[in-house]
Amino acid sequence: MNKKNVFRVLLLAITVFGFLNFSSSKNETEDFSEKVKVALREVGNQLLLAQKDSTSLVLPIKEITVNKYAISFEKELSFQPNILVNIVKSVFNKSSLSTNYRVEVIRCLDKEVAYSYEINELEEQTIIPCAGRELPINCYQIELRFLKKSSSNNSWLLYIFIPLILGILYRLFFNNQENDKVEEESTKNHTVLGSFQFYPEQNKLVKKASEIPLSKKECELLEIFVANPNQTIKREELTKKVWEDNGVFVGRSLDTYISKLRKKLQEDKNIKLTNIHGVGYKLEIK
Repeated sequence: MNKKNVFRVLLLAITVFGFLNFSSSKNETEDFSEKVKVALREVGNQLLLAQKDSTSLVLPIKEITVNKYAISFEKELSFQPNILVNIVKSVFNKSSLSTNYRVEVIRCLDKEVAYSYEINELEEQTIIPCAGRELPINCYQIELRFLKKSSSNNSWLLYIFIPLILGILYRLFFNNQENDKVEEESTKNHTVLGSFQFYPEQNKLVKKASEIPLSKKECELLEIFVANPNQTIKREELTKKVWEDNGVFVGRSLDTYISKLRKKLQEDKNIKLTNIHGVGYKLEIK
């Protein structure tokens, strides 16, 4: 399987995982909402029973906004706030709901807050004022807002990490692929010379796993010989092509570089750099 296919498989896997996680999170949210409605109906029922009212109804629990719910009653009622505090606490403990919430008792007619309190898992942040004063008989709606969901949901982290993971995978696979492509292109630009591979653009000879560095002049000379195997190249031609535009030419320079090339090519007995006396040099390849 090539790198592109591997990347596609990983991308598909992450997408499926993200979809399943989103679906799971959505189901958890719906389940939490239904669980809260059941618990709040029980809160309303117990509050009526505490007032010795076993006949009037608790109206359907409404979800006002996310994590905010309302309990309404069929008839007017009167109760002490501490009774409401204890009932909510007891029911929520049984239902394993959040310990971070705010409760407001709202008068139906003017929408004023008749009583409110806040429960926090940090006791120093819990506020329960004047719980012993009885609220006069009236139409009330009890609104409860969860300050934090009952279970820690870290699914949002997934939506941060998915782009990061995809970015890392992209760089890992595609950058390496580009590097491989560059390396492949560079390995194409060589000439087979016996048991050697000659890379004129990189100024080197390669024999199996060994690299033999060449100077610029050695590389230029060898490039001429490789282009004309088994042919005599005159000294004048060699010096003109290699030294003409590169400064002063010293008479023995050509012989010195030819000698260096011979030493580097001597490992392959099928290649021989021969001196044609009085004429020039020839790269003999068997």
